Amino acid sequence: MGAVIQFNYADWAAAFPEFGNIAEATIIGPVLAIATQYCRIDGGSPIAAESTLTQALNLMVAHVAQIMYGSTIQPLSPLVGHITDATEGSVSVSVEFPTTPENAWFVQTRYGSMYWQLVLPFRLGRYVPKVTQQVQPVSMPWPYGIY
Repeated sequence: MGAVIQFNYADWAAAFPEFGNIAEATIIGPVLAIATQYCRIDGGSPIAAESTLTQALNLMVAHVAQIMYGSTIQPLSPLVGHITDATEGSVSVSVEFPTTPENAWFVQTRYGSMYWQLVLPFRLGRYVPKVTQQVQPVSMPWPYGIY
């Protein structure tokens, strides 16, 4: 069972002053609603430590805010991905999206990249073998297997 936390706008705004261009109501409204779809704060998250979950939520809110509204240090951009080449005369920009499908959305911003790394231990699957005292029969494919 994961931790249950509440979003604290004042703490978030102090940690991410570059989003001063976005109204508090916008952050608490649509941005937080989307961020909590990715980072559960209702106890359903695998993150049990409140401090870690708070950091993850703050990063996810910053990530969503950057994608939707931009910030004072990086305005909203229609480009998706990393700029690989840019020329000035006659303006041309090349963008690549060199990621796996699992993290493509997260690495669009530095906040998403930090979130992706922060929650890495909680994304890994853990195999716990069933402990039995019986030997399970090994079935073979038809026509040699158990009928």
